[in-house]
Amino acid sequence: MGRLKLYDITIPRETIVEEREIVYLSRTPEQRFFGVLQLNYISVTMNGGRPLKSPQGKGLIIRKPVI
Repeated sequence: MGRLKLYDITIPRETIVEEREIVYLSRTPEQRFFGVLQLNYISVTMNGGRPLKSPQGKGLIIRKPVI
């Protein structure tokens, strides 16, 4: 699994974006691909086993869960 990093609110957003971009660009394409799969798995797990995106006619539609 990945790591959760909490940032101090006094750090400028630009600094955080630069740091994340450096980490992302240092990964291989394979690592990036498996990272996306991992995020997808986590999102399905957190949504009660249902995917956030599902086929709806002409492509994928992101929908809010009905509560």
